[in-house]
Amino acid sequence: MGIGSLPHRDLSDGVAFALDATKIATIPSFPRRSPAEGMTTQAMLGIEGITVGQYGAISVDASRVDPLAPVLTDIQHDAFTGFRAFLAAAAERRGAAAVETVKWQLVGPVTLGMSLRRAGVADHVAFDVAVRAVRAHVGSLLDAVDAALPGCSQVVFIDEPDMTDLTDAGFPLAPDTAIDLVSGALAAVEQRAVSGLHVCGEADWPSLIAAGPQVLAVPVRASLVTSAGYLQQFIARGGVVAWGAVRTDGPIAYTVERPWRQLSDLWCQLVERGCDHQLLRQNSLITPECGLGTHTPAVVERIHGITSELGHRVYDQAIASRFVLGA
Repeated sequence: MGIGSLPHRDLSDGVAFALDATKIATIPSFPRRSPAEGMTTQAMLGIEGITVGQYGAISVDASRVDPLAPVLTDIQHDAFTGFRAFLAAAAERRGAAAVETVKWQLVGPVTLGMSLRRAGVADHVAFDVAVRAVRAHVGSLLDAVDAALPGCSQVVFIDEPDMTDLTDAGFPLAPDTAIDLVSGALAAVEQRAVSGLHVCGEADWPSLIAAGPQVLAVPVRASLVTSAGYLQQFIARGGVVAWGAVRTDGPIAYTVERPWRQLSDLWCQLVERGCDHQLLRQNSLITPECGLGTHTPAVVERIHGITSELGHRVYDQAIASRFVLGA
């Protein structure tokens, strides 16, 4: 499964890549094609008092931002050009090539509220507006996918990069409040789709698990070992972990061996801390760690090739473990 943006400037090339790069087809955004496809820009679209220009320029009149005003999702805006193009191309596929499941993502209420706050909107207004905007956009985009791809399953990730700062002393929301905001966004998704939560970077994983996602995206980092108990509870009740097993910062791997070794080492440590080795493999998805919009298409192709190979290895191990246990 993919995570976030792609770097393609040519829309047709980007959509064709997204359709075939992963087992779960991931609807991308293309911020290099147009800044309007930035995730925060997409989420601000349709909020009273905020104007999003054709090329992604944002103008905020804080005095007009109203938490009670309706939020309109203009799917025809340039911000959703990649979304529309993907759906149009996917709708043309038939037979074995037909798209059965899609994944897409939308910035969450905490990160959107922080962006509004930085733009001068008062705290109590910023987060109320963010909650309403995320719910409205989720509903409209779910409708768009249903209309273009009837019967297609959807996996919708709430993207919360600002949640990495959740436990900082200066964070404007109490942890419980932030968790409640995210939980509400996930609940809006779960009425019609599988809900996911992604935070790019180190985070307070027990808090994110407490928000209640059905799929939790985590980077493959040694720091996860301290949350082994929470991860075990999560997977034991049917939660799925999307392992960001291919690094997207620093040196990019050329083969699958280093990411595979890092993932295997982490799983060994988690098992030593009480995680079920079989559930770790069976309740897993493999993804790049974060979005790929800052890389070149050639590097992105390499990253997704490694991601795919990792996924096959995990699948093979999961099947083998079930066979050994007589499942």
